[in-house]
Amino acid sequence: MMFELDSKLAADTFSIARLGLCDLRLMNDRRWPWLILVPQRPNICEIHEMTPLDQTMLTFEAGIAAQALKTVVNCEKINTAAIGNIVRQLHLHVIARNSGDPAWPGPVWGFGKREPYEEKEAKAFANAILKAI
Repeated sequence: MMFELDSKLAADTFSIARLGLCDLRLMNDRRWPWLILVPQRPNICEIHEMTPLDQTMLTFEAGIAAQALKTVVNCEKINTAAIGNIVRQLHLHVIARNSGDPAWPGPVWGFGKREPYEEKEAKAFANAILKAI
């Protein structure tokens, strides 16, 4: 079976790069610097469904993404989560947070109205992340 990206993830994110295991993506909401890691494995909803090697790779790639995000935006905190209540396909959120951001200290999900990136701005941010990786 071939891997296929969930249509909601495809619609809500920009592709940045393919890492060893994951598709690294940028959430199209400029209120928070927000990366998404999607393991390129079909029919996986939960981390525990992955092989031990894939679990290790996911952790490694999440660390790389978090460090790149921290380098680019110099945030106070990185939130990492695999929720999957709306989109069942396994994906990991890596979000830069700062005290005083619009949703602080609560979660970003469901807070306010999304503010999409301008395409040029999204590309510049994605390039900065790639350079930091």
